[in-house]
Amino acid sequence: MPERMTSQKQHYRPRAMSSAADNFLTESSISKEDLGQDPHQVSTGWFRGCTFRRRRPTADTPSRPATAKLGQQEPFYLQQQQPTIGVAPPSLPDDTSSGAAARAAAAAQNEMFDYMRRTRAKESNARGDAESGVGIDMWHVGPETAIARRGTELPKELFAQILSYLDAHSLINAELVSRQWHLSASDGLMWKGTFLNDFSPSSLTIPENSSEFHIGGQGLGDDEADQEWKTMWKTRKALHQRWTDGHAAAIYLEGHYDSVYCVQFDEILGVPARSKPITLQVLKDDVGRRPFATQFSKQFTLEPTLDKPAIYHVGSILCLQYDEELMITGSSDFTCIMWDIKADWTPIRRVKYHNAGVLDVCFDKKHVVSCSKDTSVCLWDRKTGDLIHRLHGHRGPVNAVQLRGNLAVSASGDGVSKLWNLVSGNCVKEFPSRDRGMACVEFSLDSLTIFAGGNDQVIYQFDASTGELIRELKGHSDLVRSLHLDSANGRIVSGSYDTSVRAYDVRTGDTVVEFTGWTASWILSAKLDYRRIVATSQDSRALVIDFGFELPGVGLLEGNPKHHLDSMNDSMRLLEMAV
Repeated sequence: MPERMTSQKQHYRPRAMSSAADNFLTESSISKEDLGQDPHQVSTGWFRGCTFRRRRPTADTPSRPATAKLGQQEPFYLQQQQPTIGVAPPSLPDDTSSGAAARAAAAAQNEMFDYMRRTRAKESNARGDAESGVGIDMWHVGPETAIARRGTELPKELFAQILSYLDAHSLINAELVSRQWHLSASDGLMWKGTFLNDFSPSSLTIPENSSEFHIGGQGLGDDEADQEWKTMWKTRKALHQRWTDGHAAAIYLEGHYDSVYCVQFDEILGVPARSKPITLQVLKDDVGRRPFATQFSKQFTLEPTLDKPAIYHVGSILCLQYDEELMITGSSDFTCIMWDIKADWTPIRRVKYHNAGVLDVCFDKKHVVSCSKDTSVCLWDRKTGDLIHRLHGHRGPVNAVQLRGNLAVSASGDGVSKLWNLVSGNCVKEFPSRDRGMACVEFSLDSLTIFAGGNDQVIYQFDASTGELIRELKGHSDLVRSLHLDSANGRIVSGSYDTSVRAYDVRTGDTVVEFTGWTASWILSAKLDYRRIVATSQDSRALVIDFGFELPGVGLLEGNPKHHLDSMNDSMRLLEMAV
């Protein structure tokens, strides 16, 4: 009987322990991945390698086995009578009274929970080291959440540098992440960099003596840190979309009584002030075919002065160009006149180097180049007016000329465009049309590309270095009379005898926008900048095709174009010095 009771007690304790261990595994947070092949065998914590199963004692097995070493696959019966603390396994009591095994299992579970709390505390402290980046948890949170949380913990300068690599659309999305991200991503200097990166002609090479900045404006505003750069960026994007859609207003400047042969404009003189008397007519927008609004300037008559100036033209003015100091006009009276702008447009001198009407004129800070029906091109000094070279070689009237540094290009009715070296006075390259005369020519600011148009009804794009024809820009149905290249925005505008004005993408040759029938007669001259096209016609009016008409924020884009080009020249000179 005693032997039987002893046997029952020996069987009772392992069963109780096994049940407690099962409950412990079920209620605890240990996952199945922490278990070995045996579902009761645990691979982490103090219980690593131990089992909660008990083997029933047999005749070959003692009722109380020896103490198990940690890590062995044996039951653990330790001699200690109290649960331990730390990584050691709990001790099971010798007392086999009711509840002893359950208390031991509870103590083991409490010990495991305490171990887990201490482990989590260590991980939390590690993640708090934001400066070193130790402990950034990319497993339990999404990558966007982790990056957003850590971004605001970076030094402000480093975070701003990271944001500066984003494009405008990404920067707008970054403003929505959090309040701190919004403050950093909406910073004025941040948007200034984005605006200038998208719209500043960083790759534009400006000749040292160029006066080209007086053709329109750059649309970059004033170079001030407190500008509304984000609003300006949105305005330029809206303006670009209007170019794409052909969404423009027509402003007619009236007052001439005969054909208007030439035009030049800038941001100060190019657009009539809204305060002047005008008539406004709103029309249905037809995607680039009709203006969505039309303005007519009030016609008025200026009373002539009693005293005529000592110097003046007696024939039609066929060409002109001006900068901040000087305007030069060419006339059918065979002469050119130089006018002092700062002295209230007072005539300075008259020069006569041609034997026929002067068809075109251009100048820079040193030289003036003029061309004529007499088939010649003349180079003369801007300051003194003295003749330097008379360039011969064309066999027909020279209709247009362009000047870039020590190079000049001319277009003639003989069907050839010529590139001239102004130092030697020699023709260095020719660019022929297919079979008709040339009426207009344009020379890129970097002196690498030449555009020419005429009776062929196409625009030829030549490589100035090799003389090769790059492409033909098509679309006109009559003589191409005028060309102007906006290098900063990559567009070239043409005016034709088919009464149309077309703008092309210089990089692809595709038509950007076309306006036909906005004038009543031939287009004789056309110029453009970032927001408008100005064209003149035989109908005695000047037409302003304004894509920025009543566009919110468009006034912020106006500035000093000379300042922007000077800044770009300084940047390029510093880059050349660095190289």
